[in-house]
Amino acid sequence: GSVAGQQTWPSVGEWVQWREGVGDRPVGITPMAVPNPTDEGTGVSVASRITHTAATLADVGTDFGKGLAGVAVGAVRGARDLTGEAARALPRLARLGQIQPRTRISVGGLLAEIGRKSPKRECFIFEDRVYTFEAVNQRIDNIVLGLVDNGIRPAMHVGILMDVRPSAMAAVAAISRLGGVSVLIPPGPGIAEAVRLGGVEKIVADPENLDAAVATGLPVLVLGGGDVRDLDIEPGADVVDLERLDISSVQLPGWYVPDPGLARELAFILFSGGGDTLAVRRVTNYRWALSVFGTATAASLDRGDTMYCLAPLHHSSGLLVSFGGALAGGARIALSRGLNPSLFSDEVHRYGVTVVTYTWSMMREVLDSPSLHIDAIHPIRLFIGSGMPPGLWRRTLDRFEPARVLEFYASTEGNVVLANVSGSKIGSKGRPLPGSADVRLAAYDAGAGRLVEDERGFVREAQVGEVGLLLGRPGPATSAITGVMRGVFEPGDVWVPTDNLFRRDADGDYWLLDSRRTVIPTYHGPVFTQSVADVLESIPRVDLAVAYGISVGGRDIAVAACTLRGNRAPTAAEITAAFDSVPADERPDLVHVVPDIPLGPSYRPSADRLREQGLPVPTVRTWFLNPETGTYKRFTKAVATAWKAGTAGSPAGAR
Repeated sequence: GSVAGQQTWPSVGEWVQWREGVGDRPVGITPMAVPNPTDEGTGVSVASRITHTAATLADVGTDFGKGLAGVAVGAVRGARDLTGEAARALPRLARLGQIQPRTRISVGGLLAEIGRKSPKRECFIFEDRVYTFEAVNQRIDNIVLGLVDNGIRPAMHVGILMDVRPSAMAAVAAISRLGGVSVLIPPGPGIAEAVRLGGVEKIVADPENLDAAVATGLPVLVLGGGDVRDLDIEPGADVVDLERLDISSVQLPGWYVPDPGLARELAFILFSGGGDTLAVRRVTNYRWALSVFGTATAASLDRGDTMYCLAPLHHSSGLLVSFGGALAGGARIALSRGLNPSLFSDEVHRYGVTVVTYTWSMMREVLDSPSLHIDAIHPIRLFIGSGMPPGLWRRTLDRFEPARVLEFYASTEGNVVLANVSGSKIGSKGRPLPGSADVRLAAYDAGAGRLVEDERGFVREAQVGEVGLLLGRPGPATSAITGVMRGVFEPGDVWVPTDNLFRRDADGDYWLLDSRRTVIPTYHGPVFTQSVADVLESIPRVDLAVAYGISVGGRDIAVAACTLRGNRAPTAAEITAAFDSVPADERPDLVHVVPDIPLGPSYRPSADRLREQGLPVPTVRTWFLNPETGTYKRFTKAVATAWKAGTAGSPAGAR
């Protein structure tokens, strides 16, 4: 407009000349007051970020000078894009701010809302076919009829045991539309325990997981694969094929209200860990909304993006980041039949994939595939997920340059969402996203397994570099959350604890150490499994790593195992150098190379099988820590014998 021509652009020109050193500073241009990004541990305020356009909502962890160029993992490339970025971010955050405990919001409701506004818009891409929101909502409504006809009611806990496919997402949305609770069951040996812990009454399964679902003894509803496949159903099994069910005569009951879910109500049950450490994670509709709108903002998702959803729904990255984030951001969802490295390159180019989701070591399967053919003009701009090992992170950046990695940490209970948006600190979980809960790190004695109190009896806040338990302040909907803590830092305050221990660095970034349940209690103090694995995986020759505890000679020790990229193992000197940054009492007593490390359903490395094998056999690829020198040396039979006999003063003292 005329004002811009007369005032704004002349000032911009003068400002550019001043910054280049060829002119004076324009009149009226003064240094801007930028809030301290570490104030209250919550990051730069949303208002300041948008008002001053110094950085966008997603720019957590970058300095002011780099903010304009590196915002939202490269999504904003100049001052002309800042207005568009704020326009996308503001409505999302405004919507979050308006959510109250009785606000109706759910995944089914969001799908229906988009379907009403843009019925012909693309929702899914699967096997070279495009499904509009109109078609997807019709599919969901048809599934609702089948579920109602088979006794599914509001608030009922319904298990979902399905691979990555459109029908799995439709099943979750249909249960949400009914007002039920989806229990996302990880495939594998822990199905029966997950069913018990989740209070599952019926299971929705795809044909590939039918046998495992039937084995639980619960009624099973089969969905997916079309109506032309034949199911091998055991005689007497309580199984209904929803694909062949005649729904034409099904009448919706009087109690049916579509998408009745309130923010405070339980929407999903997820699981973390495995075996004896399998734990229930309850997700309210508000918690879901916080994650999906936060993801869309941090990743700067819009209708120009196509998100390649590889993460399974039973993992928080699949449910809260991939599926939900794409919906909230308006991105298309590209699906494959699970992780198929041989199809990855073709589908990325064919679908125009701009954002790829992952969990843990998933990208390792892609990078190691001989069929990977990605050149410098690939469309991917961002990888988004959680748990990526540092070494794999670096490999991904090198192979898919200039794409970036956006690593999330999301507590499934409570409202804590951390994100390493800048990507400058590989391995860090970053800082709280705008809209996330207020976060505090409570000082924690990992050896005693308790919080550290001050002289007044309140919990002391962890200092920079100190181990702390991550706490989040509860949001509008807390009725479904258990374990709320009161009177923590001051009288009357309320916090929701996570299970995870962190350290916060001087810049305010959070580094995950371990879960409280998996800390290794050794004779020399607690050892943090995630911290040990991250250190080993930072060695270029190491592929994957895990840490676990065993008992030898009456003492508990920490053991780290790793696999290699290639046949050449790291040297004792390289291992010693890698652990130089780790406090001496937090280092593993033993490090050894193994042929392989099992991966869980979410591609998370598992130490269970290695733990069962006990003390590793001494080889040229096994090293023990000498506590007097702080160096690693070759683990010999003599040392192993002394450890087992308990004749040495300490296991690490045998040398």
